Amino acid sequence: MAEAVPEEELTIPRAAMNKMIKEIVPSVRVANEARELILNCCSEFIHLLASEANEICTQQQKKTINAEHILGALDRLGFNDYRTDAEAVLKDCKAVAAKRRRQSTRLENLGIPEEELLRQ
Repeated sequence: MAEAVPEEELTIPRAAMNKMIKEIVPSVRVANEARELILNCCSEFIHLLASEANEICTQQQKKTINAEHILGALDRLGFNDYRTDAEAVLKDCKAVAAKRRRQSTRLENLGIPEEELLRQ
């Protein structure tokens, strides 16, 4: 049985949240209370989305939540307006993953150990 995770571990790191806020509204000061509220809302949204995606996954008799389950959860929860943005992010993630795989394959095909390449 999985151990219960303390509540403070179930949030987005504050530094990451502060960075996002600064990037989104660089010229606005945000009170600590407002930052805490944003953090809690984000954590709650992630929990809600993951729970709904898990339900979809279970209904499809799958054991792994995948991107389609998340997109389906957005639709079920009434966040259809965000689906296009989410699909764009998914496309970007897939492109980055494919690029990493290609780079990894190129390194393997060179026949030179990675340590040697780093020294060069």
